[in-house]
Amino acid sequence: MAQDFEPILKGKYPGKAHARRVVQILREKGAAADGVIYLEARHTQMQEDNDGPVPFRQRRFFYYLTGCNLADCYFVYDIQADKSTLFIPPIDPEDVIWSGLPTTIDDALKLYDVDHVQPNTALPATLAALAAANPKSTVYAIDGQVSAHVSLDAFAARDLAAVKPAMERARVVKDAYEVALIRRANYVSGLGHVAAMQRVKSATTEQELEASFLERCYSYNSKEMSYHPIFASGRAAATLHYIDNTCALEGKQNVLVDAGAEYNNYCADITRTFPISGKFTKESQAIYDIVLKMKNETSARLKGGVNYDDLHILAHTIAIDGLLELGILKGNREDILAARTSAAFFPHGLGHHLGMDCHDTCGGQNRQDPDKLFPNLRLRGIVPTNSVVTIEPGVYFCDFIIKPYLKDPVHSKFINEEVLNKYWDVGGVRIEDDILVTETGHENLTNLPTTAAEIEAIVASA
Repeated sequence: MAQDFEPILKGKYPGKAHARRVVQILREKGAAADGVIYLEARHTQMQEDNDGPVPFRQRRFFYYLTGCNLADCYFVYDIQADKSTLFIPPIDPEDVIWSGLPTTIDDALKLYDVDHVQPNTALPATLAALAAANPKSTVYAIDGQVSAHVSLDAFAARDLAAVKPAMERARVVKDAYEVALIRRANYVSGLGHVAAMQRVKSATTEQELEASFLERCYSYNSKEMSYHPIFASGRAAATLHYIDNTCALEGKQNVLVDAGAEYNNYCADITRTFPISGKFTKESQAIYDIVLKMKNETSARLKGGVNYDDLHILAHTIAIDGLLELGILKGNREDILAARTSAAFFPHGLGHHLGMDCHDTCGGQNRQDPDKLFPNLRLRGIVPTNSVVTIEPGVYFCDFIIKPYLKDPVHSKFINEEVLNKYWDVGGVRIEDDILVTETGHENLTNLPTTAAEIEAIVASA
C-alpha cells in the first residue's frame, strides 16, 4: 500500500523556494536587494593511508538550496534575477571505467530544482560575469566554506556572516516536501524498531538488535543513520548517549533503543524501551507508565506559539508526581520542583528541533543557564508553527548522577533511598516521537505504538 509521503516525494526537492525564503530573511535583516548566494558542496576527501574516500556527508546548507547530494559541486543563486545555477563535476572518461557514468548535466536538470546546470569548470567565468553585470552587488557565502581556488574578489562586497544564520532560521519551518522526507524516515525507522523488538527474545547481545534495525533501514534505502544508534540494555539504559551496543542481554530487564534513519538527509529520531523477557517487571512498568504520561501530556499541549520551556517544566512535574506515588521521592511536589531534585532522574531536555540534523538549527540552548533544569534543554522559547520537534522524556537510575544527590542535604531529604534501591535494574526508560507542530495542534509523525501492552505484544509477535 502506498504511504502518504510517496506522492509528494515524486516531485523535486524545493530548493528554489528555499532560496527565496533565505533571501526574504536576508532582506528583513537589512541585506542588499541584489547580489548572489554562493555555496559549495562537500568535497571529496581521501582517507589517510588508504586509496578510498572518506564517507561522504553533504553540507546541509548546500543541500537546502539544491537538493543535490553530489560531491565537488558549487551553487550560485542570482538574487535579482531569481535564477539558480548548479555546477557539477565534468565527466572524466578514465573514471567512468572504474565508477560508471556519473550524473550528467541533463540528469541534473531533471533531478534538481535549479534553472541551469554547468560543469564546475565554468564557475570562474560565471562568477565574473555576474559581478560585472551588477557592479555594486554583494556575494553572500559561508565563512570557511569557500575553497582557496575560488575568487570572490570581483564582487563589490563580500558578506561571509549573514547567509548562514538566515538559512538556519529558514530551516526551522518545514514545507510539505520536507515533512514528507521526515515522515518517510520515521516510517522506515519504525520498521527497524519493530524488527529489534521482535528479535530480542532470541538475541543474546545488543549488536544483534542493532543489526536487525539496520537491516530494515538498509532494505528501505536508508543507509545513513541520523546519529549513532543506541542499543542500551539493563543499567546501561541510564547512559544517555550509550555507544557500546555490544553487551550481553542475559539477566537484564529492558533495552532502550534510540535510533533513527535518514532519508535524503532528513532525520528520524525515535526511542522505545522494551522488556527483554517479553513482559515488563512491576518496577519497569511503573517507570514506563510515568514516562508515557510525561510524553502524552506534553505532546497534547504542543502547538504553534507554545513556550517549550513550559512543556519541559510540565514533564518534570509529572515525573515528580509519579515518583512520589511510587515512594522514590517524598515530600511536597512544589518543594521538590523548586529544589530541582527531579533533575537527578530526568537530567536531559524534553526535546529539540528536527530536520536535516538530528539536533537541528535554532534551538536556542543555553549551557550557561543557572537553573539546573535548563542547561541541557536543546529547544528554548516559542515553538514555531510548521516546525518539527521531538518529545522525549525519560526517567533514569544512574548512580553516577543520583548518588551525589543522596549526599546533598538539599536533595537527600526528598529521596527515599530504601525504595530507590528497588529500581536500579530498571536502568532507564525513554519514549520519543517526532512531531509536526501546527497552528492549532500537532501531528505525530512517528507511527509506532507506545503503551506497555502494545510494546509487549510486538515482542511477543516474533
